[in-house]
Amino acid sequence: MSKEYPKEFLEILNSVEEKRPRTVIQHILKQGYITSQELKDVYGYNHPPRAVRDVRERGIPIETYRIEGTDGRKIAAYRFGDPAKVKNIISKTAGRTALSKALKQALIEKYGARCFIYLKEMDENVLQVDHRVPYEIGGEQNESDIEVFMLLSPSANRAKSWTCEHCDNWETKDIQYCLKCFWAYPEGYDHVANLKQKIVTIIFTGDEIEDFNRLVEQSGIDGAGDFIKKIIHDYLT
Repeated sequence: MSKEYPKEFLEILNSVEEKRPRTVIQHILKQGYITSQELKDVYGYNHPPRAVRDVRERGIPIETYRIEGTDGRKIAAYRFGDPAKVKNIISKTAGRTALSKALKQALIEKYGARCFIYLKEMDENVLQVDHRVPYEIGGEQNESDIEVFMLLSPSANRAKSWTCEHCDNWETKDIQYCLKCFWAYPEGYDHVANLKQKIVTIIFTGDEIEDFNRLVEQSGIDGAGDFIKKIIHDYLT
């Protein structure tokens, strides 16, 4: 299911040599789109949004939409956006540089070796540095201003990527909107990807795990969150 694209756009697509983004690009060129299910099952990419982001970071517009998967559930699908828009983002995305070890060390020295989202201390080798405002929206930032970066565990980084890429602001690209989001500034925010929510992360360790087990016994694993909120509500009223 190939589609005709402008020559200049095809030249940009075919100039990408890195394996992961090239895989996505060539599949879309042949089939018209690629799904998150195909990225996992066919190509073995367990984090499809990351593979798609690799394409966007090279200045290539990608649209996300939903289709029905093989099991009947809605899954993400990706296709090229307007070829004319490639010039609007190529200057920002084509030159992205890797974040330095010095930046990571500066963040650890200031905040400790902990995930900003889960507030959990962990081996600093596991932590990853991320832009508070997604790179695709805010562009490159000066590493001398460490306040615009954050430390994330791998799972928090994946959760943030998925949430941001499915947020309406992914297309609008309003930086101020991101600055008020939980995923950028969990220490002070107005919304969670456009939802009026507040999030408290509770981690049970050591002897506290027994408390967690009793909580699950009384409420069930799916109802634990509601049970905790009820306890808090009863305590405060």
